[in-house]
Amino acid sequence: MCRWLAYSGSPLLLDTILYKPAHSLIDQSLHSRLGVETTNGDGFGVGWYTPDAEDGTPAVVRDVGPAWNNRNLREIAGHVSSPLFFAHIRASTGTAVQQTNSHPFRHGRWMWMHNGAIAGFPVIRRDLCLAVDPTLFTSIEGSTDSEVMFYLALTFGLRDDPPQAVARMAGFVERTAREHGVAHPLQMTVATTDGAAVWAFRYASEGTARSLFYSSRIQALQALHPDVAFLRDLSEETRLVVSEPLGELPGAWNEVPEHSYGVVRHGADELHPFAPVP
Repeated sequence: MCRWLAYSGSPLLLDTILYKPAHSLIDQSLHSRLGVETTNGDGFGVGWYTPDAEDGTPAVVRDVGPAWNNRNLREIAGHVSSPLFFAHIRASTGTAVQQTNSHPFRHGRWMWMHNGAIAGFPVIRRDLCLAVDPTLFTSIEGSTDSEVMFYLALTFGLRDDPPQAVARMAGFVERTAREHGVAHPLQMTVATTDGAAVWAFRYASEGTARSLFYSSRIQALQALHPDVAFLRDLSEETRLVVSEPLGELPGAWNEVPEHSYGVVRHGADELHPFAPVP
């Protein structure tokens, strides 16, 4: 499948999160511990927001090769600072390894990335695509189930109510798949953002959903680990959501419960149950 992370908080260099942790996302591209595949080398992408962007849209850089030896990614990560960014490393579930299939996907201010798959996607792809708003359909560039999920969520109101839109998307995928004889189609951990808040979802139609974790509050970590210099300059608003922990710091990581979603934004973060809407 894939590995991803979402960061929101004090502005910092992408390098601080992508490369420096002991089990960073770059390390996970070669040595994933909790993913379906150990190696995630079928493309990568990063997307980030900057306060001075006139239209509020994020920058997105994607490529088809593995993240671990990409010199351009290393160069960008050492010079770009952002208060909110996404990063994703891909292991293809069958669709082509091409730039337009790398995550995160972007539409206007919104970004989206996904780990998982829609079972039977080649069979139901046409029906799913026909449900996408015609004004959005021409923006689909690649061939992945993940991008179709994004545009279905946009069609179902992502910009107004992200949890409801993702629930409607999941319900529509499940109903369509079952009409084609696929009983348990959906496996997903999804992150989406408008640049102000991050929503993260963990769900599977059957069995255990793919792994997902969120970081503890910075104030608690500072109290637990006063000797860790990295933590001293981070604000209380800082939070990470990751496919798997970036290190072994005690007390740092909490598993996102099955069938739930979280919201990371200014003020109190939230965690809620999640269920598809038929």
